[in-house]
Amino acid sequence: MGVLTDALRRFGRDRDCFIIGVTGAVSCGKTTLSAALRNALMDWPEKPVVELVGTDGFLFPNPVLDRLGLTARKGFPESYDAAALRSALDEVRRGPADFPGYSHLAYDVDPALLRRIERPDILIIEGLGLNFEPVSGAPAPVDALIYLDAEETDIEHWFVERFLGLWRAAEHDQTSFYARFRGLDRDQVVGLAKTVWAQVNLPNLREHIVKARDVADLVVHKRADHRIDAVRARLPL
Repeated sequence: MGVLTDALRRFGRDRDCFIIGVTGAVSCGKTTLSAALRNALMDWPEKPVVELVGTDGFLFPNPVLDRLGLTARKGFPESYDAAALRSALDEVRRGPADFPGYSHLAYDVDPALLRRIERPDILIIEGLGLNFEPVSGAPAPVDALIYLDAEETDIEHWFVERFLGLWRAAEHDQTSFYARFRGLDRDQVVGLAKTVWAQVNLPNLREHIVKARDVADLVVHKRADHRIDAVRARLPL
């Protein structure tokens, strides 16, 4: 983590509101890395105010995805309100900005999770949808982009394990999206998760998400045991 925070200090020098993006495949550990990064940055000598938000809240709500025929494309670039995400990142540099929240249990945007973020010293935003198209005359939405990388087979395993965890938790929560799968046995759930991975998440990774790796300022690679084994900078620091 020290190598990563040292590099970010150089990127963030002289920035009033330093915005860090963390992206990578579904289930690769973006939220965990971002939380650890937030704690490490808060320990800097100047004790900056660091906020952490996710991009999932900028997914179009499920009824909108249904209407647009994008339900099976959830997580793909077109399923995000990219204009609203860009606008929120622009607004938070100047003052308070609203960041909608997402419930993984409900599998939908949850208005109750909306957060108003005051202008922080550092904002970490993690998730998909950070492959912004350049806009002439406009600054980049994030000041430093981190790509969390791992082998595809490891990411698939992590996705299946997360799916199983949510399925188990739904045994006592009928409001969970995953409660509908409680009639399946474990092997059937594993098969379902692998199908979702192969038909949705893997194509999204190969066609869209991985493109961020080529433009990321920092690429963090994880091993199968989740330990970081390499941090690579796109440009010399």
